[in-house]
Amino acid sequence: MKFLDQAKVYVRSGDGGAGCVSFRREKFIEFGGPDGGDGGRGGDVVAECVDGLNTLIDYRYQQHFKAKTGMHGMGKNRAGGRGADAVLKVPVGTQIFEEDGETLIADLTEVGQRVVICKGGNGGFGNAHFTTSTNRAPRRANPGQSGEERTLILRLKLIADAGLVGLPNAGKSTFLASVTAAKPKIADYPFTTLHPGLGVVRADEREFVLADIPGLIEGAHEGHGLGDRFLGHVERCRVLLHLIDATGEHAGKDYKTVRGELSAYGAGLDEKPEIVALSKSDAVDPDHLKKQRERLKRAIASAGPPPEARGPLLTLSAATGAGVTEALRALGASIDASRAEAGVAAPAPWEP
Repeated sequence: MKFLDQAKVYVRSGDGGAGCVSFRREKFIEFGGPDGGDGGRGGDVVAECVDGLNTLIDYRYQQHFKAKTGMHGMGKNRAGGRGADAVLKVPVGTQIFEEDGETLIADLTEVGQRVVICKGGNGGFGNAHFTTSTNRAPRRANPGQSGEERTLILRLKLIADAGLVGLPNAGKSTFLASVTAAKPKIADYPFTTLHPGLGVVRADEREFVLADIPGLIEGAHEGHGLGDRFLGHVERCRVLLHLIDATGEHAGKDYKTVRGELSAYGAGLDEKPEIVALSKSDAVDPDHLKKQRERLKRAIASAGPPPEARGPLLTLSAATGAGVTEALRALGASIDASRAEAGVAAPAPWEP
């Protein structure tokens, strides 16, 4: 299944049913009078957040959705039935925008949330509705109202507690594979990760969701590399784990490159709590590792997030497992602190 995080759809609610012109005609009933029923209401277009979906791939193959028209009124004062709704089932974290891509209509973050995007048209009145003291036999009825029509942009932003950021080949996918059951593609060339990945971390009776996104390079906000659109998937994260390749030329410059892209993207990513870690520590000698840590400390002091949002500077190796537990504990502590600050109750402890 391809990962699709944006889709354009066209929706239209149902028209209302027309009212009926009818008169009561029965034997021995001299003045039956009008008995035309009202038309039924047209169906709505509803977006519903459901469990079990993690992509918008369904909207790659179907882009047009139309609710059913309400049934027309009938004689004997029978009202028409309501038209069936058109339901757009979307994964958790989906945002719905107007056609301009900027006006937010709804943000669905919990399973079971429903929002009416287009209301169906009202049904028309039958001639029984127009009876007055002077007009005992009206021969008019209203047509149903037309439904609403609009173009929508669906945009998925993954809901994760922590996010991995860094340059290509910084060890993000290896780290995700070592601490979760996820199986991302891992190779020794840049841009191995082409789509965001999710994994569930279980450590110290704590459970949280970790998101991995493609690597960022200098100029990603201008479209270089894979661009920076994937940063939308870490907007909802409570903390970022910034991995710096210890085998790189200059850890400080690498750190500033990614921080510059986070700042250019906006959405408050450069102010989120951040934990910085030197990865691939097993592939360098101790002297080079010490030099990289010093460079990184200076870069964090000059280009890092506010002091209150900075976490410890760690050293780890996902291949050998060194320092991984400390990184997970630091992430868990930051997530707990963020939840407490937001007044969100912590989830129940994980039981193996």
